[in-house]
Amino acid sequence: MLIIDCDLCTACGICEGNCAFGAISVQDDCAVVNESCTLCGACVESCPVEALRIEVAEKRTQDNLDDYKGILVFAEYRHGTVAPVSFELLGIGRKLADQRQVDLSVILLGGKVGGYSEALIAAGADRVLLAEHTDLEQFREDVYAAVLERVISESKPEVVLAGATAIGRSVIPYVATALNAGLTADCTRLEIRESDGMLLQTRPAFGGNIMATIECPHTRPQMATVRPKVMAPAEPDPTRKGEVVALNVAEYVPASKLEVIETVVNDEDQVNIQEVEALVAGGRGLDSAKGFSLLRELADELSGTVAASRAAVDSGWIPYPHQVGQTGKTVNPKLYIACGISGAVQHAVGMQSAEVIVAINRDKAAPIFDLATYGIVGDLYEVVPQLIRKIQEVKK
Repeated sequence: MLIIDCDLCTACGICEGNCAFGAISVQDDCAVVNESCTLCGACVESCPVEALRIEVAEKRTQDNLDDYKGILVFAEYRHGTVAPVSFELLGIGRKLADQRQVDLSVILLGGKVGGYSEALIAAGADRVLLAEHTDLEQFREDVYAAVLERVISESKPEVVLAGATAIGRSVIPYVATALNAGLTADCTRLEIRESDGMLLQTRPAFGGNIMATIECPHTRPQMATVRPKVMAPAEPDPTRKGEVVALNVAEYVPASKLEVIETVVNDEDQVNIQEVEALVAGGRGLDSAKGFSLLRELADELSGTVAASRAAVDSGWIPYPHQVGQTGKTVNPKLYIACGISGAVQHAVGMQSAEVIVAINRDKAAPIFDLATYGIVGDLYEVVPQLIRKIQEVKK
């Protein structure tokens, strides 16, 4: 961590000026660091009075790494069904388990969730761990974390996977901290290194400008949350056989510090861009919110919906549920039409797995053309109406 000695600090502002990430500011005659700090050390090197230093925590190494075997997936149950990301995790989990020649287990928490066991086995699980209890009907992170910690401590999987969803991002860091285990968040790729069986976890870093591969060689389990829609679920096999284990969780379900008063579904803008096969996305090149009216016409002709880059959402032209990219949603439709989107890495990471990508942009050097299956250099306000007319003609 970055340590600032305010007794030495002269509030000269040199560190603030040398920070490329905007992580340091001078407040009340002393430098203050925020969560954007990457520990790059530029501020330490530039400080003329040596008021800053970086302290590295002592590396912890486990002696019993060989005791951990198998892959465990946390299946997310919400709104009366198992979340699709759970089946995506079973798809990649099956591949990892086969490479390691170990079992793939899945844990499902809820009130009465046993009816989903067959579907989870068909999706690739060898074993379903059922944690059923009335106190698990509603998601409360302290209760879920306590149960997960206990099950993981007892079963000792070498890898634990969860979705990078609101629930996964809330409870899994809680569990990793309790287990004193390494956790890589928001992964877009997972692989096993053949030489030593290490889990290689790839995620965007530095604002999405690079892809970092992270490993946890000294602790177990290796834990990762995975972005929805970046892993493909396996084709369900109804003939697969597996084991269903009912866990006796009553003895270790703690009294929660949280009280759930009511659970409601947001009625505003119920679009789910991750579940449609055709997306027409708009970016800064639309110039105004009116451009999305034109894109909606094209999306309607394709039986799809509209999506957007962060620039369009930040401009207030369209609500956040439509946002694609590192700070939005990851999608993999059959058709993705990018209109007026430059194709920066932060956006590309959210849509590059689409089957067919069509790019429409006035700038022939835009990075989006490097990803596109088909590229059209031109004014979207001229190109899109022609596409609409052509589609209508074909339909007739």
